[in-house]
Amino acid sequence: MTDASMQAELSTRGAESPWWRSAVVYQVYIRSFADGDGDGVGDIAGLRSRLPYLAALGVDAVWINPWYPSPMKDAGYDVSDFRAIEPVFGTLADAEAMIAEAHGLGIRVLLDLVPNHVSDQHRWFQQALAAAPGSSARARFIFRDGRGPTGDEPPNDWVSRFGGAAWTRVTETDGRRGQWYLHLFTPEQPDLDWNDQTVQADFEETMHFWFERGVDGFRIDVAHGLVKAEGLPDLGSTVWPPDTSEPVDHPHWDRDAVHEIYRKWRSLADTYDDPRVFVAEAWVQNAERLAMYLRSDELHTAFNFDFLLAPWQADEMRASIVTSLSAHDLVGAPPTWVLSNHDTVREVSRYARPQDARPLHAFNDLLDLPVDFEVGLMRARAAALLMLALPGGAYIYQGAELGLPEVEDLPEEVLQDPTWEQSGRTERGRDGCRVPIPWSGDEPPYGFSPGGPSAAPWLPQPRSWAELTVESQTGEAASTLELYRSALSIRRELPALGDGSLRWLDAPDGVMAFARDPGFVCVVNFSGDPAPAPDGAEKLLTSGPLTGLGELPADTAGWFAC
Repeated sequence: MTDASMQAELSTRGAESPWWRSAVVYQVYIRSFADGDGDGVGDIAGLRSRLPYLAALGVDAVWINPWYPSPMKDAGYDVSDFRAIEPVFGTLADAEAMIAEAHGLGIRVLLDLVPNHVSDQHRWFQQALAAAPGSSARARFIFRDGRGPTGDEPPNDWVSRFGGAAWTRVTETDGRRGQWYLHLFTPEQPDLDWNDQTVQADFEETMHFWFERGVDGFRIDVAHGLVKAEGLPDLGSTVWPPDTSEPVDHPHWDRDAVHEIYRKWRSLADTYDDPRVFVAEAWVQNAERLAMYLRSDELHTAFNFDFLLAPWQADEMRASIVTSLSAHDLVGAPPTWVLSNHDTVREVSRYARPQDARPLHAFNDLLDLPVDFEVGLMRARAAALLMLALPGGAYIYQGAELGLPEVEDLPEEVLQDPTWEQSGRTERGRDGCRVPIPWSGDEPPYGFSPGGPSAAPWLPQPRSWAELTVESQTGEAASTLELYRSALSIRRELPALGDGSLRWLDAPDGVMAFARDPGFVCVVNFSGDPAPAPDGAEKLLTSGPLTGLGELPADTAGWFAC
C-alpha cells in the first residue's frame, strides 16, 4: 500500500468520524522498544523490524518518544536539534523510511514535540550564554537578575519538577557571576520564552519539516507549561497538582495565554489535505480546564490522566469517567484514555497494591505497600478492556500488552532518571517502567538486540520476564498479548466501539456496567463477589475465565453482545 493510498483508505474508513477520535495509539519508547544494531539501545532500525508486530496487534498509530539529537540528560527530552535524528537512533533517511513503511501497513505516526525547553547544548542557548543581558539571544529564554544586594538569590521561589531550585546562575563572558535562567526540569533544560516571536516561528518551521515528511501529528510535552505569569511571581503556598479540583491560578502551569499558541498550531495543522493532529500532555486536575485545550480551534485530544490515577474502585473509576465525558462533551472532543506511560508506574504494579492507601503515581508511592502481582495483572487486564470499551481513543504504553510489571529492584548504579540525582537519591524515578521489553528467548536480552555479540540492554531486564515475551505469549489464548489482540480486533469490527457515547446500566455495588449502541455491553467487577453477566447476552471477550455459573469473578471485565 502506498502512502497516498493509505491516507485515502484511512480517510474513507473515518468518513463519518475523523480517525483520531477513536484511534488506539501505541507508545514507542524508542530506547527500549527494539535494538537493531546491537548497541543495547533501541533505535529506528529496531522499530522498523517490529512494525509488522504492531500491525498484527491492531493499533491505528504509533507515538514515538523524542528521537532528536540530545545529550540525553533527560532521556531525549533535552533536545539540541528538532529537525534531525539522534545518531544513536539512526539517520533522517531511516526515519523517512520508517514513516513510509508504517503508512504502508496502515499505521499513522506521531512524534514527540518538546516546546517548553531545549537542551543547554542547543545552539540558541549557547548563543545566549555568549551574549549580554538584555540581548535578543537571551530573549528566547527566561533570564533574570537575581534577588538580594548582589543578585545571589534566585529570582523567585520556583522549584524544578525533578527536585531542587528551578534557577541556575550563569557566569558571564567576562568571568563575573551573572544572571539566572529558568529550568522547570533539569538545569540542562532551559525553559523557552514563548513571548519571543523567533521561538514561535521556529517551532512552526519544525512542524512543517516533519509534516512534509509524512508525520501525522505530534504529542505535545508539558502542554500546560509554556506560558509563565508576567513578573514571575513567587509560588508561595500554591501547590501542583492542586489539593482541590477547582481551578488554581498557578504562575507557570495552565496559564490562559497558552491557548493562543495552540490556536495558531491548529491553523497550521488544518492547512493539510489530511489534517495533522495533536495530543496534549497536560497535567490539569480540573476536567473543564483540560477541555479548554480541546476546543474546536485548538488541540484535538489530551491524555486523560485523571483516569490513569484513579484507584481500582468502582465508584472512583466511574466518577472519573463521568467527569471526563461531561467535560469533553462541552467542547465536542473525544476523551483519550490511558493507563500508563514512560512517566508513570506500570498498571500491573500500581493495581497490585492496596487501592485505598494514597494516590499511586510515582515509584516511591508504592514502596511501603504490600503487593500481590497476580491481583495486579488481573486488574490490569480488566482495566484494558474497560479502557478500550470507553468512548473515544486510547493509548497503549509498550509492554502493557505483555502484562509487564514495573521493574522495582534496579540496582542504584544503573539508574539514569534525573529525578534520582536531583532528589538527593531519595526518589528512584521512572527507570522501572522504561526497561527494554522482551521479545523472545529464555534470558536477557530476550530478543531486544539482534543475535550474536551485542551490548547488554541499557537497563537490565529481569530473568522473570522469560514467560512474558512476545514469543511465549503468541498463540496462548489466555495470555495478555492475545487478550489485547482480540480486544483490538473486536474494537475495529464493532460499530459500537470507538467514538460515540455510552449508557450506564444498573449494577450491584462494586460493579460497573455500561452499554454502547448498537448492541454492546461492558461489565467490570471491582468487588469481591461474582457479578452476573447481562441476561441473554453473548460473550465476546473476558479478561479472565467466568465462574461455573457464567459470572464474572472479582477483578474481571467482560464484553458482551446484546
